[in-house]
Amino acid sequence: MALSWNEIKSRALQFTNEWEGETRERAEKDSFWNDFFNIFGISRRRLATFEEPVKKLNNNQGFIDLFWKGTLLVEHKSRGKDLDAAFKQATDYFHGLKEHELPKYVLVSDFEHFRLYDLDEGLDYSFPISELYKNIKLFGFIAGYQKRTFKDEDPVNIEAAELMGKLHDQLEDSGYEGHSLEVFLVRLLFCLFADDTGIFERDTFKEFVDVKTKEDGSDLGAWLAQFFQVLNTPNNKRLKNLDEHLTIFPYVNGKLFEEALPIASFNSAMREILLECSKLNWGEISPAIFGSMFQSVMNPEERRNLGAHYTSEKNILKLIRPLFLDALHEEFDKIHTNKNKLREFHQKLGNLRFMDPACGCGNFLIITYREIRLLELQVLKQLYGTQQVIGIDEIMKVEVDQFYGIEYDEFPARIAEVAMWLMDHQMNLLVSEAFGQYYARLPLQKSAIIVHGNALQVNWEDVVPKTEL
Repeated sequence: MALSWNEIKSRALQFTNEWEGETRERAEKDSFWNDFFNIFGISRRRLATFEEPVKKLNNNQGFIDLFWKGTLLVEHKSRGKDLDAAFKQATDYFHGLKEHELPKYVLVSDFEHFRLYDLDEGLDYSFPISELYKNIKLFGFIAGYQKRTFKDEDPVNIEAAELMGKLHDQLEDSGYEGHSLEVFLVRLLFCLFADDTGIFERDTFKEFVDVKTKEDGSDLGAWLAQFFQVLNTPNNKRLKNLDEHLTIFPYVNGKLFEEALPIASFNSAMREILLECSKLNWGEISPAIFGSMFQSVMNPEERRNLGAHYTSEKNILKLIRPLFLDALHEEFDKIHTNKNKLREFHQKLGNLRFMDPACGCGNFLIITYREIRLLELQVLKQLYGTQQVIGIDEIMKVEVDQFYGIEYDEFPARIAEVAMWLMDHQMNLLVSEAFGQYYARLPLQKSAIIVHGNALQVNWEDVVPKTEL
């Protein structure tokens, strides 16, 4: 579970006090980076290795100072050494890495200075160790915090959908199909997202697949079956001799992993696709957009017949703003300085109900939930300011079970349900950041009510009474 930003900043100051003035590259380098990861409550040993051997472009043997596959490559020098040269040395190692091992970030340091390169965004940041605490949020990717504005047709959404589509096709070609395949893929979607956003300890799912399963993929299906079973089992009811790579995962509940599925059969290519999926930063992927893109794995003719289509966030906002969102914001603006009326307004947000009788992958519900949660966050900031709150869960009122949908096809219905959980977690991270303490809803207790059925035949009153809408 991720530490709060307040705790992380405090640890960063302690780290600076301990290490400011250190000069010896070899003597203290490993301890320096072990302590650096500890700032975020993360064990370096779980994620990254020292002196990782790799072949450079000239075919000479090289050794990466610290390597977290698919995420971070660190090149460390003694104090006063050229950090530009250190960055070039770091990138020279790329030639010897597999595609899924290539890092998203390069970090170079000489004890006294840090320089972080965000390779995806093409940005770099430099600062002395004395200002580490001021820049600590640049390393949110280590703790599982992500801060991002989602864009329609963002390349990371498209890449994720394409990779999951390839995995879908290969599983289907192997004979793993229908309901089992759909549930299986939705479970993987949740786990990939959880791996990058603090629901799981950072990259533990990726490590589990990479370390525990054979390269030919022959045992991957069996390991995943056991893994899903673990996620559905409370910690106090798990086997005492359970593999240590499984014991670290939390109890998820939410019925997502409840059903026993047939064991899927993987090969080396399918395993590599899953590792490629795990290399992506799923904290950057929009639950609202990805669901519809994920449906591109379906036959285009089926998509037309079933009414599955992609609606951009911009167009969704054009609809929901005049329907109800603008009025809610206007009401908030009028009463935001009156705490009594603000508390009544907050309760009103918690009593609202929303229904989409043809919800598809849940785009409208997900965007609406996000916007209501963002408005609630404004309310919370007005009510509590910067004061310390006892528990974040005790001050929030908006929940996913205020949202209802009907969907004819099972696959998008299940995606919608999971995507609402994922958006809920992203909103919880925003609240966590605002109030300086980490919060995640685990085990899952509530979910959006997505009914799998024909909206022309289902009695809508059975889904949600119209008096509650």
